[in-house]
Amino acid sequence: MKKYTYSAKKEDNQGKWWVIDAEDMVLGRLASLVAARIRGKHNPLYTPHVDTGDSIVVVNIEKVRLTGRKWADKTYYRHSGYTGNLKSITAEKLREKRPEDLLRFAVRGMLPKNSLGRTLRKKLHVYAGPTHPHAAQQPEELKLQ
Repeated sequence: MKKYTYSAKKEDNQGKWWVIDAEDMVLGRLASLVAARIRGKHNPLYTPHVDTGDSIVVVNIEKVRLTGRKWADKTYYRHSGYTGNLKSITAEKLREKRPEDLLRFAVRGMLPKNSLGRTLRKKLHVYAGPTHPHAAQQPEELKLQ
């Protein structure tokens, strides 16, 4: 009897679709659960270098919570590449301008920084309101604690 560790292939991924309602959820806790689900760590076939995760649709992200004084204190930075062009925006202003980016930035930091991470980021679909255009994929609702 041969014993070996099975290494998943790209074709082995079934890739289910899930919907998560982010209303009254803490941003970081939600992001860590979403990143693990996208990565496929819940899957028995999980292989670190292969996409074995699911697609996630997150709705009501505008109603997500941050603890403490993070709405005023947490700052997101970006740089254009030119000298002196460091732009910053607080979490509160980002929620008013582009609430979807709150979760996108949090999940991006939890995924690999390589071509696999870029592929996995495309499996996250975030919407500010309660509706989404992914009804054709028949996503199931995912209840998170």
